[in-house]
Amino acid sequence: MSDHLIEDLVADSVRLLDGHAGAQDPRVRDRIAALYGFQHRFDCSFTHFRVIDILLRRGYTYRFPVSRHPDHADRSASFDALSGFTGLRTFDEEAPDFDGYDSWLEDGYVDPPFLYCDAGTALWRRMVGAGELRGRDAAPLRPARLIDVVREVAVAAEQEGDRELVGLWYGFGCETLLGGPVGCPFDVDELAGMTAVQDLRAAVRRTGALSVARCSPYAAPAESADDGDLETWWWEL
Repeated sequence: MSDHLIEDLVADSVRLLDGHAGAQDPRVRDRIAALYGFQHRFDCSFTHFRVIDILLRRGYTYRFPVSRHPDHADRSASFDALSGFTGLRTFDEEAPDFDGYDSWLEDGYVDPPFLYCDAGTALWRRMVGAGELRGRDAAPLRPARLIDVVREVAVAAEQEGDRELVGLWYGFGCETLLGGPVGCPFDVDELAGMTAVQDLRAAVRRTGALSVARCSPYAAPAESADDGDLETWWWEL
């Protein structure tokens, strides 16, 4: 079953980022990539089409006629036979290096009559190499830390009076928002000195969103945390 809370959270956050940034701000594209990277950690469905106009406008997703696919001339019959939404990457489950289906978007996807690819994927790189994408559209994604993206979302959400969105993001805690492979790599002093963390906590205090955060199904309150010092500090605003 898809995690609809995560899907809704990410879609709402994409809309906020788009609405509160300049039309030519290239950082929005990178922040969107970070949000979908976050969503990818959970059991979620493919949700790009909820906000596809934003993704296209911000240069995260690109749309072409199917005939512009680099392999169309050699595989026209198979492309022309597609009648519904289709991911173009194929998998060999018996291959020794098969590691699941996480990369299913890498070769693009078709929703007739259009071909789509996301920035940074294998098909995007092929389209850049073929000259189909140029200039800013050919620029690689730049890494964006999740905590920095969440800070931007929280600032925009507070301006919109969206207390719930602020609280839901804060409820994931420092392990998720700033964590690495072995948990949060920072101590309390380091967290307290981060501008993104300061701004996020200030938004939580001003909106009274801590109660929303505590009710989140993803909340990790101090009493159940592995690292009591970090989590206690996080939850005691």
